[in-house]
Amino acid sequence: MNSRERVLGAFNRTGFDRIPVKHEGTPEVNKMIMDHFGLTNMEQLLQLVGDDFRYVEPIYIGKELRHFPDGSIEGYWGEHYKYTEFEGGRYLESCYLPFANITSVEELDKSQFPTAAWFDYSTIKEQCQKISEQGFAICYGTAGDMDFINSIARARGTEQVLIDLITDDPVYLEIMDARFQFYYDMHECVLKAAEGLIDFTHIGEDLGTQTSQVIDFDIFDRHFAPKFKKYFEMVHSYGAKTMMHMCGCVRAFLPRLIELGLDVYDVVQPTTPEMDIAVLQNDFGKGIFYCGSICVQSTLAFGSVDDVVKEVERRKQLFSQGGLFLGPSHAIQVGTPLENIIAMYKTAGSLSEVNDSILSIETEKNDDEVNMSKLF
Repeated sequence: MNSRERVLGAFNRTGFDRIPVKHEGTPEVNKMIMDHFGLTNMEQLLQLVGDDFRYVEPIYIGKELRHFPDGSIEGYWGEHYKYTEFEGGRYLESCYLPFANITSVEELDKSQFPTAAWFDYSTIKEQCQKISEQGFAICYGTAGDMDFINSIARARGTEQVLIDLITDDPVYLEIMDARFQFYYDMHECVLKAAEGLIDFTHIGEDLGTQTSQVIDFDIFDRHFAPKFKKYFEMVHSYGAKTMMHMCGCVRAFLPRLIELGLDVYDVVQPTTPEMDIAVLQNDFGKGIFYCGSICVQSTLAFGSVDDVVKEVERRKQLFSQGGLFLGPSHAIQVGTPLENIIAMYKTAGSLSEVNDSILSIETEKNDDEVNMSKLF
C-alpha cells in the first residue's frame, strides 16, 4: 500500500496498513533530525519519518519583494518581516504594519494588493504527476492561506484586528475581502491546473486561545462562515477535500465548520479536557477527520519516551478504522527531545531505516530558502 492509498483508506475508512503520518517541525528541529541521521534535505527527512503527504506550489512571478537594510523582507501586502532570535532558533515576525493607521477605505492603496496573477501555474500538473508516480497524497496550500485574523494582524496589528471584528470596521472588511479573493482565486487556479489530481487543499484560521475561542459565534457567522462555505464548495467541485489548520481550543466552532463543509481539522491541540482526541472523536464521530494531535506543548516537549509511545498507541486504537492522520499538534518546537520525535514515528510504524535509497534523494530547492508562498 502506498502513501496515497493509505491516506485515502484512512479518510474513507476502507482500510489501511498503518496509521497515516503528517510531519511538521521548525527548521531547527528538522535540522536536528537530519544531522542525527546524516540527511541533507527535507525530502530525505520526510521519507525517513514516513510522511504520507507532498505539496505542490505555483511559481511566484509577481512584484519584487524587497529586502531592507535592517534585514527585513517584504510580504505580499506590504508588511515587513524580520527574524526574532531566541535561544536555539528564530522566527520571522512582522516589524512594519502598513495598515496600522488606516482609518478609511479611501486610504487603502488596493492597486498594491496581491492577485492570483502573481503566480505561474503551468507546472502544477507536472508536479502532481510526479508526486502521484511516487505514491504520495497530493496537497496544495498552507496554514497561512485565508488566515483572516492572524495574518491581517501582521499588517494591521492584533489588537486593532480584534477591535475591527467587533465594530465591523470597513477598512478591515475591505482587506479581509481582498485576502479571501486572493487565496480563493489562487486555490482555484491550482485546482484547475491540476485537473483532478489534488487530494487535499490546506488553509488556516487560528480561532482558539489556549482555553477558549477568540471570537464570538455571531462574528464568525457574519464574517467567516460565508467565505469558508464558498471556498469549501469550490474545492469540492474539483473533487478535492478541505483541510484547515486551527490552533487552540476550537471545539465550539467544529459543528458549524462541519456544516459548512470542512473535511479535515488540522493539528488538534489537546490541551483542555474538551479537546482530548477521544472526546472529540466521541462527540463528532465521522463528521470530521483529524490531523495531528500529539501535543508539542506537553507530551512531545516534556514527556518521556514512554509517554509518547502511550499517546501514539492510544490513537492507533481509537482510530483503528480511520479518522486520523497522526502527527504533532503544530510544528515540533526547539528543545523537544530527539528521542521523543523518533518514538512518535517509530510507534506509528512509519519510521524508515536510513538506506542508500533515502540518502540518494536530491532536491532542486534550497531547504533553507524563505518560501514566500508559505509565510505570507
